[in-house]
Amino acid sequence: MVARVVTVAFDGVEARRVDVEVQLVGQNQQTIFTIVGLPDKAVAESRERVRGAFAGIGLALPSQRIIANLAPADLPKEGSHFDLPIALALMAAMGVVAPDALDGWAAIGELGLDGQIARVGGALPAAVAVDGMGLGLICPEANGPEAAWAGDARILAPRSLIGLVNHFKGTQVLRPPEPGAMVEGGVVPDLREVKGQESAKRALEIAAAGGHNILFMGPPGSGKSMMAQRLPGLLPPLTSQELLETSMVWSVAGLIERGTLTRDRPFRSPHHSASMAALTGGGVKARPGEASLAHNGVLFLDELPEYSAQALDSLRQPLETGEIVVARANAHVRYPARFQLVAAMNPCRCGMGGAGRGACGKAPRCQRDYQNRISGPMFDRIDLTVETPPVTAADMALPPPAEGTAEARARVAAARAMAEDRMREAGLDPVVNARAGGELLDRFATPDEAGRALLMRAGEAGGLTARGWTRTLRLARTIADLDGSAGVLRRHIAEALIYRRTTVDAQGDFDRATATRSLGVREEAQTPFVH
Repeated sequence: MVARVVTVAFDGVEARRVDVEVQLVGQNQQTIFTIVGLPDKAVAESRERVRGAFAGIGLALPSQRIIANLAPADLPKEGSHFDLPIALALMAAMGVVAPDALDGWAAIGELGLDGQIARVGGALPAAVAVDGMGLGLICPEANGPEAAWAGDARILAPRSLIGLVNHFKGTQVLRPPEPGAMVEGGVVPDLREVKGQESAKRALEIAAAGGHNILFMGPPGSGKSMMAQRLPGLLPPLTSQELLETSMVWSVAGLIERGTLTRDRPFRSPHHSASMAALTGGGVKARPGEASLAHNGVLFLDELPEYSAQALDSLRQPLETGEIVVARANAHVRYPARFQLVAAMNPCRCGMGGAGRGACGKAPRCQRDYQNRISGPMFDRIDLTVETPPVTAADMALPPPAEGTAEARARVAAARAMAEDRMREAGLDPVVNARAGGELLDRFATPDEAGRALLMRAGEAGGLTARGWTRTLRLARTIADLDGSAGVLRRHIAEALIYRRTTVDAQGDFDRATATRSLGVREEAQTPFVH
């Protein structure tokens, strides 16, 4: 007799059906336990964990050849969550559990040597997948609150193998788990804490309203990281669909504790030593990278030129498509990666750039070489480039600004609501302006004659690429929404062009800094030094 139990294998964040088949062959011979069906090392070790778990609850393996087949055989099987379905199928083959008791159920879980069922990753996407198959899910007790978020799916969450056996025999009843808590995020840093940098605050507000990528460039201590950390406070909470998508990615990565979810948008800030696999996902055992963990949220890359060129250029595709495809010789894995990029960098390696006291003596060559670490196509995908000048003592002595995160968030919400209403009235699915396609731009972002003429002149003079042209229109549309304007006017195009950086203009940065600082030196020379 062949006993069958359904389980899943993870392909990215998708759960694909796997049938676990167990057959007992021969009589009164040495126990031989074989697992076939393209298992990895963790799955192959399941036979020893199953053997130990059976011993922990007082069961012995039969004196027969045990064959466990994981079908389809050409699908790679990874992870320890195959322990429980293999054990259940084996118990059904041994007659410990009635074979029909497992009908209508799928199972995931790792077994301990004492028969306890340990927590595994991916319970939420597994529950969603098996519910679509018309099945219920048996998962570890620690994963029960997480799996319960999958709508009306039937969930059993036993603590141990013996408890599950007693449930199927009718001597114990397992209650369906309740969904975990919906927790609120921590205290959001306030924009009032940022002294000066009014132009950067304006750019941050535009980025939040339209979902645009933004780069802060300035010397150390000018507030670049502070600005980036305050962006999530300006963004609206996750919608129900976005919450499900984001939580499924985090579930596969094993980052959901006791089923607790949050509507706060993710904020990921990897170190600049992160590899390409760390950013995009993959590796020997494919896992979501930082870009996927930032899905529907913010990916902050501090010290942008310090990242490897390979790692940075690997983000070019997801910045356009919103997904990452990890191609390997044996598999293609897809991860969602629709994130908002926020980057920060110094003008050159010494940090100061330009000319003046404490600045780099190798400018502008040092600036040019340092900034050339970032490819032109990567710069082309950044909608706003903002210079953050040094914060002076006069700025620090000022009282806190009158407006903070709450006021800016209200303006961002109004601009986003205006864009959503416009698209819904046209019968279209709402998207942020940064992801508006050609049809949406033609209908809602066509500038007036003066704005079009200005954009044409800027394109001819500055060498805007086709992508740069489109992104400028998207940015202008967001600025118009913040302005409460139904159409895109010349002033909106002009402001959008200010933020566009078509090339790495290190020489221009040097000339501007030189002019500014030389003016300051002349003024200082007229002021007597006071001891």
